[in-house]
Amino acid sequence: MIEKAKAFAAKAHQGQKRKNSSEDYVVHPIRVAEILEHAGFREKVICAGYLHDVVEDTPYTLQDIEREFGLDVRDLVAAHTEDKSKSWQERKQHTIDTVREGSFELKALIIADKLDNLRSLQSDIKTYGNEVWKNFNAGADAQKWYNQSIVEVMTNRLNSSDVPNYFDEYIQLVKQTFD
Repeated sequence: MIEKAKAFAAKAHQGQKRKNSSEDYVVHPIRVAEILEHAGFREKVICAGYLHDVVEDTPYTLQDIEREFGLDVRDLVAAHTEDKSKSWQERKQHTIDTVREGSFELKALIIADKLDNLRSLQSDIKTYGNEVWKNFNAGADAQKWYNQSIVEVMTNRLNSSDVPNYFDEYIQLVKQTFD
């Protein structure tokens, strides 16, 4: 099922590029899935890593995800999909609330996504400097608020022994990027 999810994501994101880059968009969900796999998450969470942006950024629907990958994967993708009809602030607040109240697997998916985004952002800042912020819907201050808010709530209701190592890397990258 993991290879099927990878192929589905590649087809869905075909022709899309990352912000500030000529890099194919699909490398992002591949890296997210690899973070989850390396941390030892179950197959359905890894599949959700591959598919997490499909509904948000392509013509595919949650029904397509459910039909191909089942309800568990669909529910993880649905919980992490932003409603693009809402403002940036509303969408990001919803994600913060989802991280605060979400299941361990949902938190893991979202933090893997945010970690890969910050890794890319750090690389882009080294290449383009502060010009990088012009390609975002919100500037550096809003991005700082968003990422710091995620850090504040991401371990809510988790035992410290359950927290994957990549959560610590995310914390460090938030500090390096925004402090």
